[in-house]
Amino acid sequence: MYLHLGQNVVIRMKDIIGIFDLETTTISTTTRDYLAAVQKAGRVVSIPGGIPKSFILCCGKDGETTVYTSQISSSTLMKRAGFFRNISNVSGERK
Repeated sequence: MYLHLGQNVVIRMKDIIGIFDLETTTISTTTRDYLAAVQKAGRVVSIPGGIPKSFILCCGKDGETTVYTSQISSSTLMKRAGFFRNISNVSGERK
């Protein structure tokens, strides 16, 4: 399965470590420092098309992490990924 991040960019679901809201997570200095470090290392892929609203942390086959920034909100990306559906299945709820 793949997740569409916007502007014809798709990533494999199994490579996703996390989907984060850019506004709320960058309150933390730790997150800001991490994003600055991966930017400096050249491992950030900025998807064009607007102001970024989320970032997606991925780990590839080589074990290296890549951060994608997307103009699509984290909640929309999580819905596309079926994240909320998977959480409800874990809690034992039935549809």
